[in-house]
Amino acid sequence: MDVLPPRHLKARKQPRQARAATTIDAIFEATIQVLIAEGTHRLTTTRVAERAGVSVGTMYQYFPHKQSLLYALNERYLDRLAHRVEVTCLAHHGRTTGEMVEALIATYWEAKTERSDVTRALYSSAVELDNEALIDAFAKRMDAATRVMLVSAPNNRYTDIGLINVTLLSVIFGTVRNVFERNLPPSDQNAIRDELKRMCLAYLTMAGGETCATIQVA
Repeated sequence: MDVLPPRHLKARKQPRQARAATTIDAIFEATIQVLIAEGTHRLTTTRVAERAGVSVGTMYQYFPHKQSLLYALNERYLDRLAHRVEVTCLAHHGRTTGEMVEALIATYWEAKTERSDVTRALYSSAVELDNEALIDAFAKRMDAATRVMLVSAPNNRYTDIGLINVTLLSVIFGTVRNVFERNLPPSDQNAIRDELKRMCLAYLTMAGGETCATIQVA
């Protein structure tokens, strides 16, 4: 993510070689495992180092404390999520509004559900962090990718694409988070996902998308 972390959350150094990158991957995966098993309050750099199979000294070469570790983990997660959405949006330039809505919701939803326990753990861990700039950088990437995609739809008539785009993303992101926080059963999740598609398409059509746009709902 193209943002400087607060000084007190900054990692001591970045991995430069493949071996170091592998070590960081192991540390991040161990952090996730500890978060899921024990929660944010019981997570310590010592516990993470033991689970990752690295020394505490190696851990401190990169992360001075658990807050800097959690910040780096959330930064990586948001960067990868943003990249997935950007790839989807780019691939759907010039498609119908219905196809865009379908792809956007599918990409974001699937990214959150592939490891739903990780999603919940990261939501919980982010509460303690000074990550306003990180969230803002993520939001700007999402805004840019989806806005360019939407205006590429044939015969669109959007008059305030900035507002429309932010509203659309707010509805999608908020709905997905609510589903996870309420821990709804799969049947309810699937039903809400279908309703979300209908709602987003109806809104975009009303706001100036293609009047003949359609969407397939499973």
